Amino acid sequence: MPRRPPKEEGRRFYMISAVSERFTVHPQTLRLYERDGLLKPSRTEGNTRLYTDEDLERLRIILNLTRELGVNLAGVEIVLNMRDKMNRMQDEINSFTEFFLLQLQKMGVTREEVRERALATIPRGHLKNLLDRLDEGDEPKK
Repeated sequence: MPRRPPKEEGRRFYMISAVSERFTVHPQTLRLYERDGLLKPSRTEGNTRLYTDEDLERLRIILNLTRELGVNLAGVEIVLNMRDKMNRMQDEINSFTEFFLLQLQKMGVTREEVRERALATIPRGHLKNLLDRLDEGDEPKK
């Protein structure tokens, strides 16, 4: 009886044979990508590789870089690392933006007011003062 991938809510898993067939790539190539650190499939207790939708998206990028753009595996690694760093930086920017907006809300400033007044137009010195006061937790002066 074939082993089924673990069930996690909202996640699908694919075995190497299904991925190989779907992307017209030899299973040994997928193993090479894993050995080189380009793909990191999870494993079952029996050590069977399981690919997620995120792994498949990463594989699409790898295959596009190699097949369509002629990038070698060293170049693919650099591109993927840069892409991962950019995603982490975007997450940090989003977190900071949410934190900043939360602080403004605590001060009684609504998101609509932020949009209307376009904080980017606040003079640099005033913006620094506002940020410093947010760091200290001071209440706004009236």
